[in-house]
Amino acid sequence: DFVEMFVGVGASRVRELFADAKRNAPCIIFIDEIDAVARRRGTGMGGGHDEREQTLNQMLVEMDGFGVNEGIIVLAATNRVDILDPAIMRPGRFDRKIVVGRPDIKGREDILKVHVRNKPLSDEVKLEDIARTTAGFTGADLENLMNEAAIAAAKDNRRFINEEDIKKSFIKVGIGTERKSRVVSDEEKKITAYHESGHAILFHVLPDVGPVYTVSIIPTGMGAAGYTMPLPEKDEMFYTKGHMLQDIMVDLGGRIAEEIIFDDITTGASQDIKTATNLARKMVTKYGFSESVGMVNYENDEDEVFIGRDLAHTRSYSENVANKIDEEVHNIIEMCYADAKEIINQHLDVLHKCASLLIEKERITRDEFEALFEGRTVTA
Repeated sequence: DFVEMFVGVGASRVRELFADAKRNAPCIIFIDEIDAVARRRGTGMGGGHDEREQTLNQMLVEMDGFGVNEGIIVLAATNRVDILDPAIMRPGRFDRKIVVGRPDIKGREDILKVHVRNKPLSDEVKLEDIARTTAGFTGADLENLMNEAAIAAAKDNRRFINEEDIKKSFIKVGIGTERKSRVVSDEEKKITAYHESGHAILFHVLPDVGPVYTVSIIPTGMGAAGYTMPLPEKDEMFYTKGHMLQDIMVDLGGRIAEEIIFDDITTGASQDIKTATNLARKMVTKYGFSESVGMVNYENDEDEVFIGRDLAHTRSYSENVANKIDEEVHNIIEMCYADAKEIINQHLDVLHKCASLLIEKERITRDEFEALFEGRTVTA
């Protein structure tokens, strides 16, 4: 911790840190969350920001000044490299960047091996299978997954973690804790069942976004009345335009099901609509997927790092372009809504069956959901 309420404390602590390092050389200095003190200079409004700049200036002097730092290696970590001051990245300072991305399937399996060393697994649990079904998970996510699985096993007074424990923890890490104690009326339960069934049908039918892992109408601690959880089967480095359109269609599936079945709509789709709108806007302003707007990036990533995104957001395009962007976003949403509605209308029998099964069981698995599509009988 460098920056305090008193002026000069941060710079003094930097001097003391490097002096101590020189006395103990060879050694390594590691600074975590360096963006707290190494943000771009010249954007502050006085006060604490001036103290932060003094601290950064002293750090630059210590790293690349007239002094000798032989035997001292300085490492730092951040997840906001975009807001760092350019001076800190120059040769002789933090000139070597190591990007730590999300692990691939082999990396996830290796990470899981570390986190199960003191957690006995039953013979049915295969780390390779867990790694395959956790695409997009970070190392911390995988650690949390196994910890939650161990807790689930302990609650049942079992020494070994089984597949059911993994499934429970997978849902908890991905969605949040289920609130089974919350009282839900029969009408709310029915609306939620059809809403989630609408999402699930699109996950199953559309080729790039599925398959479904589980569908539930049990409220979560995140405030959702239910959830439909997909199961990514591969790591993806980039998304196609078609994939992003399918994501938007899935987001709109719940609202569409409500409209078809109840001839009315609820506030339950508000987060879905927000997600779909943000994705459609990125398609137009960031990825150049709109023919009418053009292959131009209109997204502004240069927000003032001290003032804040809301106060300092500037627009680098005209009012005419802004209107065209809004119109194109609206067109994408409307097109996806129409396509998704057509698919759900084609599978109304599955929609009714899935909703009925959810009302009875509250949660259904991938196998049970796929059985509905194949016309097989699913017992409640």
